[in-house]
Amino acid sequence: QVQLVESGGGLVQPGGSLRLSCLVSGDTLRSYVIAWFRQAPGKEREGVSCISSTDGSTYHITDSVRDRFTISRDNAANTAYLQMTSLESEDTGIYYCAVRPGRCNLLSSFYDSWGQGTQVTVSS
Repeated sequence: QVQLVESGGGLVQPGGSLRLSCLVSGDTLRSYVIAWFRQAPGKEREGVSCISSTDGSTYHITDSVRDRFTISRDNAANTAYLQMTSLESEDTGIYYCAVRPGRCNLLSSFYDSWGQGTQVTVSS
């Protein structure tokens, strides 16, 4: 079964940047759509960004995310990334990567495998 491990979270000041990584094992990343989700304190888990397994198309939950975050994948390294810039306090939460076959979407119920998450805290 596919396993995912997130890393790269931490404490960052507003306006700062972080790059999250998701290492996939047990299968070939190129076979899957991969998405990043986050869960803020007291909130439901929400999809953030998704990247297709085929044409590399990307999708984002909001314009704000689209303008500040970049999702990418390195299939040879079996690793996906979420490059986050201009971070805001509202970006605070636990970030999860998830994979599924088929098409991109940002609905958590469609995803088969999840990592354990990495904490992102944006605070001065």
